[in-house]
Amino acid sequence: MRALIQRVKRASVTVNGVIHSEIGKGLLVFLGVANTDTPEAAQYLAQRSASLRIFEDDREKMNLSVKDADGSALVVSQFTLYADTRKGNRPSFVDAANPELAEKLYHEFIRSLSVELGETKVCAGVFRAMMDISLINDGPVTIMLESKNHVS
Repeated sequence: MRALIQRVKRASVTVNGVIHSEIGKGLLVFLGVANTDTPEAAQYLAQRSASLRIFEDDREKMNLSVKDADGSALVVSQFTLYADTRKGNRPSFVDAANPELAEKLYHEFIRSLSVELGETKVCAGVFRAMMDISLINDGPVTIMLESKNHVS
């Protein structure tokens, strides 16, 4: 499982011209699920995401997690994080989970992140929908996290 995390001042997901979810200061998490991932991988990655110290303290050092900074998280499913571009010009997605497994583990990640941050602090995109993502990146700070059993 992979999470591409961006520290944001604000972010939103729009579906069919209507804002579905939005947050202020926090994390925009693009989540990719591999065909070998498990619920334990989702729980591990959610805990790591919540604990990642990428927010500045009063000395402008990245010492605070999103929880410490009283921020929120917006989670968006992103199977393209498992694109294999080693051959040709068209990405292969053979390592990405099938939609049924991906959706199950996407929701497990959101549930686990909600346990870490609080239910009102976690928003989500719409699984398998065409979404417009809007964000104001803070920094910019962008970090890739992977679960212990990630596919190389």
